[in-house]
Amino acid sequence: MEVRLPFGKSYQTAIIPDHISVDFIDPPEVAAAADPLGLVSTALENLLGEVDLAALSQARSVAIAINDKTRPVPHRHLLPPLLDFLVGAGIPTEAITFYIAVGTHPPMWADEFDLVLPVEIQERYRVISHDSEDERLLVNIGKTGRGTPVWTNAAFFHSDFKIVVGNIEPHQFMGFSGGVKSAAVGLSGIETINKNHALMTDPASGLGKFAGNPARAEIEEIGQMIEIQLALNAVLNQDKAIVHALAGDPGAVMKAGIPLSKAICQVAVAEPYDILIASVGGYPKDINIYQSQKGLFHAARVVRDGGTLILAAECSEGGGSPHYEEWIVGKTSHEDVLQKFKEEGFRIGIHKGYLIAKDAARLTLMFCTAMDYHQAKELLFNPLDNLQTAVDMALSDYQPGQRVGVLTHAAATIPYIDEK
Repeated sequence: MEVRLPFGKSYQTAIIPDHISVDFIDPPEVAAAADPLGLVSTALENLLGEVDLAALSQARSVAIAINDKTRPVPHRHLLPPLLDFLVGAGIPTEAITFYIAVGTHPPMWADEFDLVLPVEIQERYRVISHDSEDERLLVNIGKTGRGTPVWTNAAFFHSDFKIVVGNIEPHQFMGFSGGVKSAAVGLSGIETINKNHALMTDPASGLGKFAGNPARAEIEEIGQMIEIQLALNAVLNQDKAIVHALAGDPGAVMKAGIPLSKAICQVAVAEPYDILIASVGGYPKDINIYQSQKGLFHAARVVRDGGTLILAAECSEGGGSPHYEEWIVGKTSHEDVLQKFKEEGFRIGIHKGYLIAKDAARLTLMFCTAMDYHQAKELLFNPLDNLQTAVDMALSDYQPGQRVGVLTHAAATIPYIDEK
């Protein structure tokens, strides 16, 4: 049997002997929208919740937060209808600014804007990349109920009408992405993100949990403080194509969109696997370690303690976070990482090392990647550049009756053990 897994912008393949039974952990196939532009236009014509369109028509400045190159947001289908919607509201081109919401990722340079915005939009509209560590770009607007100081992009905040654009999909501790998160995290200062993301250690913060999730609840609060008026979100299938589009009040969009996302991405399995062969899901989900960790987290949920997880992630841009990379170098093991993190406390960036170690310490992790061998070793991975080699090694001690699974799009799938 041939297994074909997304790897960067291509694939890697491996042959599994026919005598080995394999489960494929994939959500049901969902067809892409036949007319995605029309679907988005319809969503904008039928706004969810209460949106103050009078405030929009009177706005002298409109700010649109969009995700950076690490997110597979289909801007080519979402943005043209949104811009038509703004034209219909009487908003001139010069009043609109796009803000690339990078969060704690490195700012995007102008020569990278093609990765997230069609050229015709870049030519007509002002585009600004956020930088969470540049204090000159930030303004403090108070504290959340938990005491988190809220630093946000000043220019975005001072705009008359604020819009967020993104996808609704599973998130390992926010429950789901989407809604206000694009700006409430993506356009915040590093101190704000650091304080908020420390809530990921709270047991109530988890994958697929929205209600009662303290990390997400604070993000909703920050979104209200920023005064985000409109969200345009898509729900994608496993091929990163639009299935649903929703627009309106951010809270109403999340309420309607989460069930649609769950129906596409959740998959029940009977019991944990002894060997799981997984792909993060290809570009841009596996652009670097920082992003690929999400696929590791999802996949590890259905691997038994002591089991083997093969993770395919190209990581063309290496580690993806200087904070993470600098902190990991010199650590001797995943157990060492966990101990040092416990001693030093939460910090953004290094939390990725903690999350990776938390799963890798209880598994045999085989990492199929194209990243530099020595860098991968420094980051405590045992890299292999060939999926077949990894599969052969994992199956060399295969015993009859062991459970073997394949997870094709780990970052966009929520596998869970069906307790029933």
